[in-house]
Amino acid sequence: MPTWTTFSLFLLAALGLLFIPGPAVLFVMTRSVDQGRRVGVISSLGVGAADLIQTTAAAFGLSALLLTSALAFSVVKYLGAAYLIYLGIRTLLRRDEPHLTERAEPKSLPRMFLQGMMVELLNPKTALFFLAFLPQFVDPARGTIALQFLLFGSLYTILGFCSLTLYGLVAGTTATLIKRSTRFQRIQRYVTGSIYIALGLTAAFAGSEKK
Repeated sequence: MPTWTTFSLFLLAALGLLFIPGPAVLFVMTRSVDQGRRVGVISSLGVGAADLIQTTAAAFGLSALLLTSALAFSVVKYLGAAYLIYLGIRTLLRRDEPHLTERAEPKSLPRMFLQGMMVELLNPKTALFFLAFLPQFVDPARGTIALQFLLFGSLYTILGFCSLTLYGLVAGTTATLIKRSTRFQRIQRYVTGSIYIALGLTAAFAGSEKK
């Protein structure tokens, strides 16, 4: 097992990273503003589930394939970017009335979970992040390397879920207070769709830094 000193350093580093909003935060906040706080929480769960999958892949060396195969990295990268752009275009073309959004929300929760998970899974930078970040705290002398990977990755995922949920709740609560504005209802769809498309374009043209 890692030492308490290592745990402390890991927590400080993880919290420092999580306090810097990235695309995952923007995605969850957009979901919360667009469809409510419950959808924001479910989307956070989807992102967290994907992070657990990425952690497991990193623990057993599968993520290393993205480091050695430029083609694999590019395929996953552009699939993720295309998916975000698709969500954006679909949002822009949506013609549902604003007052129907909350009523339809419960039926879409499983889909929101899967979409959050897919967005995170199709971000190869997440896999590279875990493969680069977690080894800094793994000590072969303190036990099985794979188990340490899973331990630190799971802890980071839990912290990440709490962080994303907090951002989503704040965004959703703020949106709830102003959704009575007709002007807000008119522009919400366009702002939301534009953010998805911007995230997709950023994912497509950005370098290999973490999300």
